[in-house]
Amino acid sequence: MLGLMQDRPLALPHVFHRAEQLFGHRRLITAETSGERVTTVADWAVRVRRLATVLDSLGLSADARVGTFCWNTDRHLELYLAAPCTGRVLHTLNIRLFPEQLVYIVNHAEDEVVFVDRSLLPLLWPLVDKFETVRHIVVIDDGADHEIPSDPRVRDYEELLAAAEPFAGRFTVEEENSAAAMCYTSGTTGNPKGVVYSHRSAVLHSLITLTSDAFALSERDVVLPIVPMFHANAWGIPYGALLAGAELVFPGPNMTPEAIVGQLERHRVTVTGGVPTIWMGVRPLLADHDLSSLRAIICGGSAVPRSLSEAYREAIGIPMLHAWGMTETSPIASVSSRRSHQEAWSEDERADARARQGQPVPFVDLRIADPESGEELPWDDRATGELQAAGPWIAKEYYRGEGGGTQFTQDGWLRTGDVASVDKWGFVRLVDRTKDLVKSGGEWISSVDLENEIMAHPAVAEAAVIAIPHEKWTERPLACVVVKPGQSLTAEELIEFLTPRVAKWWLPDAVEFIDEVPKTSVGKFSKKTLRDKFAGYTLPS
Repeated sequence: MLGLMQDRPLALPHVFHRAEQLFGHRRLITAETSGERVTTVADWAVRVRRLATVLDSLGLSADARVGTFCWNTDRHLELYLAAPCTGRVLHTLNIRLFPEQLVYIVNHAEDEVVFVDRSLLPLLWPLVDKFETVRHIVVIDDGADHEIPSDPRVRDYEELLAAAEPFAGRFTVEEENSAAAMCYTSGTTGNPKGVVYSHRSAVLHSLITLTSDAFALSERDVVLPIVPMFHANAWGIPYGALLAGAELVFPGPNMTPEAIVGQLERHRVTVTGGVPTIWMGVRPLLADHDLSSLRAIICGGSAVPRSLSEAYREAIGIPMLHAWGMTETSPIASVSSRRSHQEAWSEDERADARARQGQPVPFVDLRIADPESGEELPWDDRATGELQAAGPWIAKEYYRGEGGGTQFTQDGWLRTGDVASVDKWGFVRLVDRTKDLVKSGGEWISSVDLENEIMAHPAVAEAAVIAIPHEKWTERPLACVVVKPGQSLTAEELIEFLTPRVAKWWLPDAVEFIDEVPKTSVGKFSKKTLRDKFAGYTLPS
């Protein structure tokens, strides 16, 4: 017996039409070099309809990959809807990739057009002749003064929109499992690998961002997504905010701490999200700004130091909302929101809980398993194993079968590469990435936990721990530490600080003071860069 419900596809046109019909009065605000541009969802929707016509006029194929090389702006949001609502595939390109990686990704995806902000054109244009399938470069003028090449492939975004009639009627996507967007991850070995999101997965993921124990996005919110729109669709925040009817504030090209905190204060932002390094930069400015409107600071991309979260709680009254995921999980898989069983806990115990990656959100299943035998391990907060994920917005394979399926189990779970333990409540605690663990004398040292303890020192701005080969113990930890401006710290002082906080055999064998911890293209600590820098490093005997 079948249910008698209407069979309508879960597809992004619904997100667009809902926003257009119900929330046309809501504002979209974008920071530009010359100030801020303010528009409404109603005016934005007309431009999306014009852009849909433009994609047809450019002669793109029915399922063309539409590349974007853009900052977080309302113009980028136009592409977020116009491409998938016309059956094309939004392909966000990471503006911080090495040129060789960018060329590989564009060619591997077979992009037919790339939309680029004028301020980013100097990064893209030298590579254009290496793009094998790109026929059009559409420049979005964001006020930068970079010269626009005189080339028949180059088109002007505003001129194209002005000449186009708005698409009439309703957008339709009949097959909810058809591709809506794609994003390449460099978090795996070898070449970047393509993760392809379906309309169904994007809609279901958007719904989760509205739930109270996730981000609780609602029409009453003003949302500032600092996480780049080229990074796993900005954690799904743009689609979720449109679905909810929230106002959106975009930072544009100015990602300085001063610009970010200015937008948070000026527009009375209620929800924002970014990686820990962003919030480390903003932290010194908290005392000088009124951020009382904030109800949620979503932080993810890498483990959130307990000391950073607590600094925000002490300064503005709310800690970080710790979330975990990866490109392959669309990306929200777990959120460390407060639960009823924590009400009787001390503030210190709750701070420990907030430092965890949280419970899996609805429809996501998580498990930990022995990486060699595949045996599932208990949720007793003691056993550690590889974290694996399954669910309707979790990747089942990479585009074109790259990687040979090694990151997926035989029963269809994603192998995340994270090592974790889980407590009886289902709260995940990431111990490390499998490649970042330090194996000392047959025992594992969590670089993440050790980094958190180091960053709890009041003079430390950033810290990263890497493994250094050791003749006797196989590996030992090296601490790479950035000291806050105006502060001083010695290796001996740091070790003295750590001694009562970690096991003796966890203490770093050496401390190197550096100017900055290198970052990846999405703002995470680049342990690979540090390992390369300190290759051949000799630990003190």
